[in-house]
Amino acid sequence: MSKAHPPELKKYMDKKVSLKLNAARTVNGIFRGYDPFMNIVIDEGVEVTKTGERHSIGILVTRGDSVILVEALDRI
Repeated sequence: MSKAHPPELKKYMDKKVSLKLNAARTVNGIFRGYDPFMNIVIDEGVEVTKTGERHSIGILVTRGDSVILVEALDRI
């Protein structure tokens, strides 16, 4: 069995990102941390619905298996 390599997400630290999650959910916020399983911590999180509504959710800890895409909204 090969060893898993941690994700290369250091460049996203303290930047505004958009996370695409399973069940067609999207969350925007500031990327604060992650671990080798790609569990992600987002600060000042805002959920954006399909209709464009925005719901403030504050701090969010997302399991790595729920993350489909991490997109930088700030320049890296």
